[in-house]
This record gives sequence, structure tokens and C-alpha cells, in this order.
Amino acid sequence: MSAEIVSIEPATGAVFWRGPVSNVDEEVASARAAWPEWTSRPLAVRVELLRRFMNIVRGKAEVFADTISRETGKPLWEARTEVESVIAKVEISIDAYNERTAQRRVDGEMNGRQALRHKSHGILAVLGPYNFPAHLPNGHIVPALIAGNAVVFKPSEKTPATGKMLVECFHEAGVPEGAIRLVVGGPAEGKALGAHPDIDGLLFTGSAQTGLILNRQFAEMPQKILALEMGGNNPIIVWDAPDIYAAAVIVVQSAFLSAGQRCTAARRLIVRDGFHEPLIEQIRRIVARLIVGEPHSTPAPFMGPVIDNEAADGLQDSFLALLMKGGRPILQMERPFADRPFLTPAMIDVTDVADRPDMELFGPLLQVIRVPDFEAALAEANNTRFGLSASLVGGSPQLYNQFWANARAGIVNWNKPTNGASSRAPFGGIGLSGNHRPSAYYAADYCAYPVVSSEEENARGSIGIGLRDS
Repeated sequence: MSAEIVSIEPATGAVFWRGPVSNVDEEVASARAAWPEWTSRPLAVRVELLRRFMNIVRGKAEVFADTISRETGKPLWEARTEVESVIAKVEISIDAYNERTAQRRVDGEMNGRQALRHKSHGILAVLGPYNFPAHLPNGHIVPALIAGNAVVFKPSEKTPATGKMLVECFHEAGVPEGAIRLVVGGPAEGKALGAHPDIDGLLFTGSAQTGLILNRQFAEMPQKILALEMGGNNPIIVWDAPDIYAAAVIVVQSAFLSAGQRCTAARRLIVRDGFHEPLIEQIRRIVARLIVGEPHSTPAPFMGPVIDNEAADGLQDSFLALLMKGGRPILQMERPFADRPFLTPAMIDVTDVADRPDMELFGPLLQVIRVPDFEAALAEANNTRFGLSASLVGGSPQLYNQFWANARAGIVNWNKPTNGASSRAPFGGIGLSGNHRPSAYYAADYCAYPVVSSEEENARGSIGIGLRDS
């Protein structure tokens, strides 16, 4: 019997989907064979097929959302917003391609012409995450296909059914089967795809640990494009907020939406020492009202489980480790069901923890750090190797200007959550959060490369100096 991948519903523990592991060589070869014809099609044809894909997804929206919800454990309402993002990505990517990689002509010397066009790289591998198993890989795939690349997509081994459904929608819309291929598999297949000699680039969304491995792997292959979209140890500063309740809501949304399984989720709450207690109390009250439940339950839950029991165990271990280092619990992390990965939102004051780990704790765990002044708050916000998202809640316009100028992050917000970035803006960070290839609206930049041409209708040549008399 051939190896297979099995997808488990986090909320119930039931088997949701199972399928055979793909042959990476065969999938890459199929994409390689299809690429010349696909990249030669007029842009208008590729755009039309992607718009058909958009309509196919719209027609399957409820089934698609149910698949995402069951496979990830996220509430059905949130899965529906993910499907909406998949649909919206098409027109956004068309606009981005036209703006950032459009064909242009400029005047050259001696009445000549300079033409700027963009070419596809060839075969791009896409490695997708489990937290947004449709939206995030789709954010790479759609711009790559518009630019004329063929794509080999490997979804997370924890969400293969969602990945399969996404690819089937492309094929149903008329995108050639070879232009978008699916690799079902685990870490071994991911490594094989990333290291495959016949891909021309890799578009990755996932952990910093894996991203660092890929960065080293691609260091001796400058001919291949590598776009890394990694995580964050994101700070949210609450400072002189006039509306404590609103500030508490923004903190809760930042830290606990999607059960904290967003790369932009707030991991560290930084507050002024001595003025923090009213805020903490408001957060307690809001968290006490949050519904943690199964995706389809009624009333609708605010958050579901984390992805699996291994992730839940790791988060509980991290909470206990912070306690052992001197952290003071504000909200205990509880496990309502011993055999399922549901966790309650947790908060811990780590002000007195000397060696706080600089890592992305990917779940509903928020660390609180008290500081004496705003300069210390800024220093603490930047006390990380990551640099994805940072928010300031409260303060004056002058204070926000100071925060914006000094915060080391690719997303810097004021009186807004750390998460919820717009697809019409670039998305990415610095440090361990990315390699300066922001995605979302700027994905067009890494899906094609510019080609500059000097052009004349007729050949003309002359040498005006340095020749002997004839």
C-alpha cells in the first residue's frame, strides 16, 4: 500500500480526508512541460481564466468555507471571510500586475525606444501554511499564474483537503492542469520540492525555523527567486489610551483572533507600569465572555481549537516554562478537553523574566511587559529578531510619529490591531519575519523579472572616432 496523508478535524478528532502522497518529480515535470505554452498565452487570456477561477470559488463558497472550517478548526464565520479573500485576490492581483509590472515604453537616445516588459521565472514552488490554507498560498499562486509562471503547490500536511479543493477550482476554471500542480505530502515532500533542481523559485509561508533553512539552502542558487513570508513576535503598546475598553478590545482581537494562529498576532503587550491594572481588568472581562468552541456550534464561537494536540501541548509547555522563569499568571491557559486541542486565552506577566525567549508562540498566549516610560516601551517593542507587525493604541499624533519612525516592523499601526492587514497593501517584515520580498499587493514584484530592451525599426550603426583614414 502506498503512503498516504491523513487530515484530522481538530475540533472532533475525526478523520476528515485522506489521500496518497504525490510524486514530486512527476508533478514538477508536468509543470515544466506545460510552462512554455502557458507563459506564451496573452496576458488577457490568463487574466480571463483567473476571473473564471474567481467565479468558480464564489459558486462553491459555502462548501469551501466548510472544508476550511472543519480542517483547521476555525469558526465557520472566519472561514467564510477567508474564502472572500481568495475571491478578492484575483482583481487585486490584476491591479497589482498592471501597476507594478506593466509593459512600458520610454524614449531612448537618438529618437530610439526603450521597452520595459516582465517575464515569468518559470516553475515556482509554493509551500503553504495551515492557518490560512487557502488565502495565503492563493496570495502567491494567483500573481504567479497571472505573470505566466507554472506553479507546483504543496499545502501543509495538516490541511491537504483545502489545498486540493483550491487547485481543483483553478482547473475547473480552465487553467491548464500542468500550469498548477498539487503535491500532497509531509515534510519530506516539502524538502524535495524546495530542493528540486527543475524549479525556478520558491514562495514560502511558514515558520522562521523553516525559512532559515530555506535561506541557507538557496544561498548558493542566486538564479532562483526565494520569497520568505515568516512569523513574528509582535508587540502592541497601549499608552495613555483615553478609552480603556476600546484598547482592551483591540488587544484581544490582536492576540486571540484565530486562536492566536496568525503570524501578525500580538505576542507581547507593553504597558506603562502603574497604569496597567484598569486595562488588564478590562481584558479579563472580555476574555471571560469569549466563546471557545467547535467551528459550527451555536452561538458562533470567537475562536476554535489550535491545529492539533501537539501544538496545544507545546503552548501549555511554553506557558509553564514562563511561569518557572518567574512569570506571574494573569489568565491561566486551560485545556477544556484533554484529548482535543482547545485552549483558553492565556496572559502572563513576564516583566521580571530576565531571559524571555524571542520566539513565535503560535497560539492564544499573550505576554505582558510593564515599562517606566515610552522610550523603554519602544526599546522593548524592538527587543526581538522578528519585525512583522507592531501597534500603538492611544497616544498623541506626535507619539505615534515617534513610534512609527522607530518601530522595526513592516506593518506599523495606530489604534488598530496588529492583524487584519489589507491585501491591497504590501505584506511582510524584516529580520526573521521575511527576506525583503513583501507579499500581498507586492507579490507581483517577485513573480516576474524586468527585461529592458533598446529597439529600432531599422538597424543603424556608425563609429565616429578611433578609426584610421580609409
